[in-house]
Amino acid sequence: MLDVRMFTVGAIQENSYLVRADEQATEAVFVDPGAEPERLLAALDELGCTLAGILLTHTHFDHVGAVPALAEATGAEVWVPELEYEILLKFDEVMAQRGGMFAQLGPFLPYDAEHTVTGGDVVELGGMTFDVVFTPGHSIGHVVYAPREAAVLLAGDVLFRESIGRTDLPGGDHPRLLQSIAELMERFEPETTVLPGHMGITTLGHEAQHNPFLR
Repeated sequence: MLDVRMFTVGAIQENSYLVRADEQATEAVFVDPGAEPERLLAALDELGCTLAGILLTHTHFDHVGAVPALAEATGAEVWVPELEYEILLKFDEVMAQRGGMFAQLGPFLPYDAEHTVTGGDVVELGGMTFDVVFTPGHSIGHVVYAPREAAVLLAGDVLFRESIGRTDLPGGDHPRLLQSIAELMERFEPETTVLPGHMGITTLGHEAQHNPFLR
């Protein structure tokens, strides 16, 4: 049975997820390690795990802040949405250009990801198989990871508990975000658990009935 542990990190209270094939697995995957790399590395050590890989749903700063440190400390490779590879590669430049509040939140370190993903790809790591679903709208290349071992979506900032991802940042597209959510609800069962990038865990069925942004 899939073992998933959530760590809420950083100034924006982003949810990073450590995922293992089961509680005895000695390899793990981190999804969206946004901040506090020392805390995330300590979690790996406590479980006696090696890091098989780092999966990114998108490249907003609160989801990638710990990537360079985590990758350097563990040797793990990184999978990034294809359309956002260049953003991560030139992350310091991109954030400097955005200015404003972002200028005060750095420093932001770039990273040259070893792998890119888009919709329809399959990633096999740590004894697990992740289907990659293209879900743009919150960002230009956003993806969701769906492990075949459980009815779970590692959803990034597409869908939250009774809310949705913001679309006022560069690459945001509100109609496309709603389309992405509709496509998830059509493809996956209502009881599928949604592990979001912020706030609490939910299900697709709960959001279909109670999310005011989807009415």
